Amino acid sequence: MKPIDPQKVHECLKNLAGKKLYVHLETTNGAYASHKDQSFFQSGAFIRNAELTFLHGKIKGNGPYRIGLETNIGWLYAEGLTEWVITDQEQVLFAGHDNEGKLAIALHLSETPFSK
Repeated sequence: MKPIDPQKVHECLKNLAGKKLYVHLETTNGAYASHKDQSFFQSGAFIRNAELTFLHGKIKGNGPYRIGLETNIGWLYAEGLTEWVITDQEQVLFAGHDNEGKLAIALHLSETPFSK
């Protein structure tokens, strides 16, 4: 993965707008860390292969970044993104890592479903 370039991400989102996509969105604040500290409040979210067509996408911030996708009925957004890549399968993968290099958020977009 490479550091996010907001202009390139903007162009990528512009090209994906209006297409039927599959989304993977995952967040964690260390859900596996509670075994080390019982007082640590853990939370997270996970959705995979949800179908989404967005009207337009925006990238905001100075890094870490927030990406928002506006749909007919509302918004999907992911905050804390730091890196991205377009795979050989044309999947667009965004990730955000904390200061220890651990994954905190992932947003993946693809015209084909992600493997199970």
